[in-house]
Amino acid sequence: MASALKFFTCLVLTVCIVASVDAAISCGTVGSSLAPCAGYLVNGGAVPAPCCAGVSKLNSMAKTTPDRQQACKCLKAAAKGINPSLASSLPGKCRVSIPYPISMNTNCDTVK
Repeated sequence: MASALKFFTCLVLTVCIVASVDAAISCGTVGSSLAPCAGYLVNGGAVPAPCCAGVSKLNSMAKTTPDRQQACKCLKAAAKGINPSLASSLPGKCRVSIPYPISMNTNCDTVK
């Protein structure tokens, strides 16, 4: 009985660790990284330096496919009220290479 309990405990811990590795980026992290971009994404104008720092930070955090897919889903969920063309041009203006297009039409499940 005690060995079955130990096995079950190890199994639960393993599942928790794997789940946290698969989804390391939260929407809160995405939102806080890109918060300095809000004014630009709604009104345009000059891209603030803290915005580009956030874009770069988010890009460096999203190294795995699950991270990129989660970041994509968070971005799409938060995109209401922003100018889509400003959003799609933001990585280029910040000189950050994003491995998928920034668009409401992007299928986040296919992002690699």
